[in-house]
Amino acid sequence: MASEIKVDTIVNAGGDNDTGIDLATNDQILLKVANATKLTMNSTGQTTIVGEGGTTTTSVQQGLAKGWAYFDMASSFTTYDTFNVSSISDSGAGDGRANLTNVMTSATRRCMSATSGASHATDGGESASQIQMVARNNSHTNADDTRNSALVWGDLA
Repeated sequence: MASEIKVDTIVNAGGDNDTGIDLATNDQILLKVANATKLTMNSTGQTTIVGEGGTTTTSVQQGLAKGWAYFDMASSFTTYDTFNVSSISDSGAGDGRANLTNVMTSATRRCMSATSGASHATDGGESASQIQMVARNNSHTNADDTRNSALVWGDLA
C-alpha cells in the first residue's frame, strides 16, 4: 500500500509562513511568495502566472506556440525540426504546408507567423489543420529557400 501525506499548506522552513504551496483551495493549487499568489493551476490544468510587473497574470497555455516547423523548400524539401507537425508538403514554388498532428479549434481563431530567407513570408491561408506559409523574394514572386519557419498559436481542439 502506498503512503499518503495529507496537508493543506506547505510553507518554508524559515517559519514566516508567507511562502509555499496552498492546496486548501478547492480544485486548484496556488504557489505563493510573500503572501501573494504567483501561480495558479486549476483542475483542468489551466495555469496562470504573474506577469513581469507583478500586477497582471498570463495564461501559460495561451502563450505557447501550438505548432511550428523549420524546413528547407529549395532543393530537397528537408525538414530540420518540428513540433506538433505530422508532415510537411511542397505545394509549389515558395508554398509550404505543415500538417498539424493536433489541430486547432478553428481556422479563424488562431495566429500564425512565418519567416523565410527568401525575403519575406506570409500566412498562406486559414486552416485548422495546417500551417501554410508562402515565401516571396524581393520581386514579390513566390520563391523557395533553404531557411523557412512557420508557427501557430491559439486553442487546440
